[in-house]
Amino acid sequence: MPQSLDLTILYEPGEDGWIVSSIAEIPGVHSQGRTHEEARAMVLSALSDWLRFYLEEQRAGQPPEIPADAETEPVRLSVAA
Repeated sequence: MPQSLDLTILYEPGEDGWIVSSIAEIPGVHSQGRTHEEARAMVLSALSDWLRFYLEEQRAGQPPEIPADAETEPVRLSVAA
């Protein structure tokens, strides 16, 4: 059964005609573009970078404790809309 994570992209007017885009649920994830399409693509790229950085920071600090007898499964999150 597919699961999803719903996020909201905000579009606001920026300077010189640019469109500023951000992810409402994750402070600090924002970008901009000349068009809605470009602003959308750029903020989704910023979200991907943010997640990658966050996970790398978590792994560098203290990795999660996984019991030796635990079954694990890798999961890939894909952002598509």
